[in-house]
Amino acid sequence: MGQTVCLCSRGSITIDNKKYYFIQKLDEGGFSYVDLVEGVKDGRFYALKRILCHDREGRQEAQTEVEMHQMFNHPNILSLVAHTFVDRGGKSEAWLLLPYISKGSLWSVLEKLRDKGSSMPEKLILQIFHGICSGLKSIHEKGYAHRDLKPTNVLLDEDDRPVLMDLGSMNRARIEVRGTREAMTVQDWAAQRCTISYRAPELFSVESHCIIDERTDIWSLGCVLYCMMMLEGPYDLVFQKGDSVALAVQNPVAIPQSCSYSEGLQMLLSSIMVSNPRERPNINWVLDQVQDLQSRSPNTHINMV
Repeated sequence: MGQTVCLCSRGSITIDNKKYYFIQKLDEGGFSYVDLVEGVKDGRFYALKRILCHDREGRQEAQTEVEMHQMFNHPNILSLVAHTFVDRGGKSEAWLLLPYISKGSLWSVLEKLRDKGSSMPEKLILQIFHGICSGLKSIHEKGYAHRDLKPTNVLLDEDDRPVLMDLGSMNRARIEVRGTREAMTVQDWAAQRCTISYRAPELFSVESHCIIDERTDIWSLGCVLYCMMMLEGPYDLVFQKGDSVALAVQNPVAIPQSCSYSEGLQMLLSSIMVSNPRERPNINWVLDQVQDLQSRSPNTHINMV
């Protein structure tokens, strides 16, 4: 990372006339960096996401991500505190100031459980999964789809409330594909923006005349549920071995015989992970099933050790 995008050397930044001190780097990806900053006036910590915009298209994508955040005011969708675009040294960056959630991602929590040889209690799975579904329902009700739902894009606060993040892949839920060229465009876009081991089957080989809708998220939702139950995604190993995920997702998901969770939870997982999108349920059905499973057990709040 060059001097043009380094915050460390300056020590502080200003967004909307408010000053923030740089604390430390949190994460970085191909085109973005996330830093921990502290508000000078309020003393609160925030996550500053800096998106590198290499061209006009990149800037528009960053602007779309900002607009996606601004569209929602929901406890299970990450809010946007402030944003600005910065141009310097011939380069452009989008700065998104977001709430800092110290517990980290759902994936980091699951990794710790796996390292300890432990597992997530079913009540907690249902509690977290219910929150993820609630956030997703809000997105779908506005006619959009997340398109990149996975454990690393779900944050957990100290009360285990899940918060959906990384809205950069979101777009209109209903995509009508008319012809081979449009099909290839959608397929290429999905290959770039939808994580392969959580990508819905219909996005691997897009038909020349079809409708892609929000049920791509339902498939990914099933992969997230599987991951909470098994502490790894259903196709993580397939991808790691270099085998074809596109081929693997055409078959029914295999739930290991060693799975100790209730028959109801296993049936929910199987009902969600249906390869044919026309047979896949919508988010309202999934939420109803989760609430039904929750009602069968004491309504208690669980914190992981």
